[in-house]
Amino acid sequence: MELNRIRNFSIIAHIDHGKSTLADRMLEATDAIDVRAMQNQLLDQMELEREKGITIKAQAVRMGHTVDGQPYQLNLIDTPGHVDFSYEVSRALAACEGAILVVDAAQGIQAQTLANVYLAMELDLTLIPVVNKIDLPVAEPERVAQQLIDIIGFDPDQILFASAKSGDGVNEILDAIVEHIPPPAGDPRAPLRALVFDAKYDPYKGVLVYVRVVDGRIDGRRPLRLMQQQRRFEPLELGTFRPQLSPLGALETGEVGYVATGLKGVNESRVGETVTVDRAGAEEPLPGYRPAKPMVFAGVYPTDAEAYRRLREALERLSLNDAALQWQPESSTALGFGFRCGFLGLLHMEIIQERLEREFGLELITTAPSVEYEVTRTDGSEVLVDSPSELPPPNEISEIREPWVSLSVTVPARYLGAVMGLIEERRGEYRKHEYLDHAADDGDSRVLAEYAAPLSEILVDFYDQLKARTQGYASLDYHFEDHRPARVARLDVLVNGDPVDALSAIIPREDAAAKGRQLTSALRELIPRQLFDVPIQAAIGGRIVARETVRAQRKNVLAKCYGGDVTRKRKLLEQQKAGKKRMKMVGQVQVPQEAFMAVLRLRD
Repeated sequence: MELNRIRNFSIIAHIDHGKSTLADRMLEATDAIDVRAMQNQLLDQMELEREKGITIKAQAVRMGHTVDGQPYQLNLIDTPGHVDFSYEVSRALAACEGAILVVDAAQGIQAQTLANVYLAMELDLTLIPVVNKIDLPVAEPERVAQQLIDIIGFDPDQILFASAKSGDGVNEILDAIVEHIPPPAGDPRAPLRALVFDAKYDPYKGVLVYVRVVDGRIDGRRPLRLMQQQRRFEPLELGTFRPQLSPLGALETGEVGYVATGLKGVNESRVGETVTVDRAGAEEPLPGYRPAKPMVFAGVYPTDAEAYRRLREALERLSLNDAALQWQPESSTALGFGFRCGFLGLLHMEIIQERLEREFGLELITTAPSVEYEVTRTDGSEVLVDSPSELPPPNEISEIREPWVSLSVTVPARYLGAVMGLIEERRGEYRKHEYLDHAADDGDSRVLAEYAAPLSEILVDFYDQLKARTQGYASLDYHFEDHRPARVARLDVLVNGDPVDALSAIIPREDAAAKGRQLTSALRELIPRQLFDVPIQAAIGGRIVARETVRAQRKNVLAKCYGGDVTRKRKLLEQQKAGKKRMKMVGQVQVPQEAFMAVLRLRD
């Protein structure tokens, strides 16, 4: 295909605004897939994506479209909408020249809509605005179009109207892609340079790298090389996505496709790599991507110690196509050997845990999540702490700084007070707000409010509370801002006198006693009863701030004593008392998985 007839684009939008459904209609309109094989959310191929109704991984597909008798090749990369997967969006956009911005005709511009627009503008992409779901009874396409004009600055004649459900307006969108999105800029005669924007492992073909060819061409006859890893390989197969893997003889400049490398080591190829020919290849690699910075950290441990090696292999394979997942080995006195993992958010953490359990057959225990603190010791040295067990003793700490995030909340004006109250409860601070609609005095107009808050305060149930207090109307976007001084301390939990490091948490000092009582009370209900009393204590340093006791199960040793001398009964009771004392000295208390999750529910 000639370079000027290729169009590479993504679909970006807030979650549930119709990206995947619009991709389905495009596949139908371009006859990219057989009608009998068509199903809803076709590009969402993971079982988890279908269950949760969200896109988790960016997916690519090639389509053909004809305008004025001229054939064009359209390469679509469908992207996620949830804030936790914004890194997937940025990777997809870097492989494109343009993007379709989809906005719900009933909900209008949301927080993540603006976040994706800013990502696309940073990469200087051409945007095509589409107002979707115009067939809804509550749709207000003209009002939403005015929002796009006022807030983002589109011209009225740029805005398209469509219904991804019925297919109305899809052909107009395809024509606009050809007309407005520029063709790829590249040199077909230059040495090969192809950007790896995703990768996955295939047990038969080794590592599959998903590439966008920037310069030159890839054919199956010449050995290739990964420029950063300096790893040579001979391609086993190359092709494109329809959306299943479809082998081809070559990938030309500007095209999107895959290369089966045959490499068995999952660490030998990374997202952001540059592929070139092994001999007389390119001298300078492509810029690649900024590394993703994990925001949430948690320990992941196998319930069976023998599964440790399998867990390592599973994490290696997942991190191959999820560059945002970071991990390193750690050990716990309570849980044994496991890994400390870094995630972009709680949804990312939940998805990774479910994929490990489903795709690799692992049974896991995940500790309560925490954020990364900057700690200045009294000797002037700086350390990063992402696990409560790594926090130095209080007498060795000069200052602790916690991460703060900038929050953007889009909400109807009548709920603004409820949102401000929630932010204040979470130690946040108000910055500004602006009305997205002209009718600023109307209670139904939408407001974009900006706040700053500690990341640790919005980790667990903040999103649920935000939805509950706004009857589901609020949308949220956040990004890391800076580290600020914090008065926090490590809350330790002792079960039967032994500290359980996996239950430790870093919390604000002023909340220590209250949260200690909540945690010990929750653990008392979750830890099974033993044949002896089990004390549960919460402590800061050497000071106990809360205590609960799991009362012993009482075995009726007098069941067989009916009548007779009372001294016989006393003797049995004394023996039982002495036995309980010995058992308490050597007894082990098993802490169930629910107990580790109790730290998450401290606010309930």
